[in-house]
Amino acid sequence: MKWMSVEFNQIEKRFGEIRALNQVDFSVCDGELFGLIGPDGAGKSTLFRIMVSLLVPDSGSCMVNGFDVKKDYREIRKIIGYMPGRFSLYMDLSVEENLNFYAGVFGTTVDANYDLIRDIYIQIEPFRKRLAGKLSGGMKQKLALSCALIHRPSVLVLDEPTTGVDAVSRLEFWEMLEKIRREGITILVSTPYMDEAARCDRIALLQKGEVLEIMDPSVVPAGEFPLFSLRSGRRPYNYLEHFRSLESCRSAWLFGDELHVTLQRETDVSDVEAGLRKLKDESMEWNRIERSIEDRFMELLQEADSSKNLFEVNER
Repeated sequence: MKWMSVEFNQIEKRFGEIRALNQVDFSVCDGELFGLIGPDGAGKSTLFRIMVSLLVPDSGSCMVNGFDVKKDYREIRKIIGYMPGRFSLYMDLSVEENLNFYAGVFGTTVDANYDLIRDIYIQIEPFRKRLAGKLSGGMKQKLALSCALIHRPSVLVLDEPTTGVDAVSRLEFWEMLEKIRREGITILVSTPYMDEAARCDRIALLQKGEVLEIMDPSVVPAGEFPLFSLRSGRRPYNYLEHFRSLESCRSAWLFGDELHVTLQRETDVSDVEAGLRKLKDESMEWNRIERSIEDRFMELLQEADSSKNLFEVNER
């Protein structure tokens, strides 16, 4: 039986009329790299702030390594490393001064836990005298992570840590997370990037404060509806309304430079393909594809909206 490092139990949180979290309920295993995926406003940051004891839930509970975030917040803050979405270190302190300050806050020293941050810190050590406010985005990211780890927490919480940094820095950051996880530290991370989500052990898909699904990103459900990709030199956007007007089309969405089209039934495929041939677009590429995490997320959003619309009709 796996030890649960973090447990969310029916968490509810409102800000006035806005329901930020609705019955959030899931657990994270000890040593797991767990991702929260969802658009802005989905509730990711609110959930993390409750977990690190910066917010109090309206109802429900959150346990971290057996400590209740409401009753045992002092203990919680000793065992959690937190890297918020916005850079929150002292801009007018140097790299070295920030790191020493945060070590002192937690009653430790940089030397005591230097082995944990060595691979990260050596990349910014040449700039240790530079003010934090003068660092690049990638360097700020590495400094913030070093400060979050300097007291050797058992749980690391990262709120969209790679937003706004370049692709190379994003890749380096996730390689660092893999090394940190091998130290036995449980990691919870939110991200808007699906390639990063794929690197997690499990992910929770959030929308409007609700968990739509928890899944292993390496095993995306196949789904019961046939899914196709369309590319074209005429710009796929030109075909979006064409598909959405078809009764046989369940959904059609733009995914970068292509369309992802879900059909209602397998028997619809031949009719749709015959219709596409009549368009005489020689640049068109029409292929059946496997579902990605993003495809699955869009399906769940559509199902959730359909359920709510049906519920509203029944209520009337």
